[in-house]
Amino acid sequence: MAKQYKHLFFDLDHTLWDFDKNSEAALRQLYAEYDLHGRGITDFELMFKNYNYHNDRLWERYRKGYIKRDELRWKRMWLMLLDHKVADTALANELSIAYLEILPTQTLLVPHAKEVLDHCMGRYDMHLITNGFETTQRLKLQYSGIARYFTHLVTSEKSNSMKPHRDIFDFAVKIAEADLEKSLMIGDAIDIDILGAINAGMDTVYYNPGHVQHGRKPTYEIVHLQELLQIL
Repeated sequence: MAKQYKHLFFDLDHTLWDFDKNSEAALRQLYAEYDLHGRGITDFELMFKNYNYHNDRLWERYRKGYIKRDELRWKRMWLMLLDHKVADTALANELSIAYLEILPTQTLLVPHAKEVLDHCMGRYDMHLITNGFETTQRLKLQYSGIARYFTHLVTSEKSNSMKPHRDIFDFAVKIAEADLEKSLMIGDAIDIDILGAINAGMDTVYYNPGHVQHGRKPTYEIVHLQELLQIL
């Protein structure tokens, strides 16, 4: 017999909200509005690839406490521009501000996210645990129409901790007044969402659409989000 859960804790970016497609749409808008082609960046796909590389690397440094939030935000743009021989700090700062205004207004969700949330609503208490910034994440929920599904949004800013550190999970369980034994964490990042939740004593579902090889031991592993319904 499947274990009975009461509280579901979801990651947001890449798990429910399609970060990659939404980020690409935001950057395409910036590419056009700031005429980056005319500034010498003739290959959008390469620019997008470079942005993702720097964004991922800087987020890792941010999670480890090596850099501050503001440095993360502007430097990913600055490094992306430098890759294309555009040395313009003012432009990097403008792009950073504009990106953060456009990004959370994008509305694409991961396939089957709405179906899963509809099924779970009323059956479970649902919450979010995210390393994203408070205002940005709340706007994403608002514009994508999924804010109503969740009782609590736990961000790194609110909890003064970040996944994979245990403190953010302990904080989330506490404010949700959840029973740890009846709580389940669903996320796409094996060493951030899943490892952190395991260390906090929580059962986990690793959403792994990319078939990433790993040595961790999540409670469950799925490739398509709708497979979650077979667990619940």
